Amino acid sequence: MFFLAAVFIIGVLLLVVIMLTRKGPHPLDVEKYRSRWLAIEQGLRQAETSSYQLSVLNADKLLDQAMKDRGCGGNTTAERMKVATPKWSQSQQVWAAHKLRNKIAHEPDFTVTYNEARQAMGAFKRALKELGAI
Repeated sequence: MFFLAAVFIIGVLLLVVIMLTRKGPHPLDVEKYRSRWLAIEQGLRQAETSSYQLSVLNADKLLDQAMKDRGCGGNTTAERMKVATPKWSQSQQVWAAHKLRNKIAHEPDFTVTYNEARQAMGAFKRALKELGAI
């Protein structure tokens, strides 16, 4: 009887360890992502041209964090995006938004218009919704 109880306890412990260490989609803290997204969205102001670039950079960063938290593998944002692309209904727009972010980050004289920033923000928002983050 003692032997069977010990085997059962060890089996349950192994199952718990397997469940805690398995890879796969992880639940996201939706409220955390929603509040961060709202702050980014509210930061985009048509009258403040400096807000255009910052909003795109922050939206891209939030999407990257959501992909990491969701368990998308990869060492870079682009690698994680390749994993997440099948989840997005409009993946080309998400990629275009990320490319805009790269231009902002790597080209010192690059400027963004309000409409470009809004379009990128729309793509990031859709991607975050489709990942279940917001």
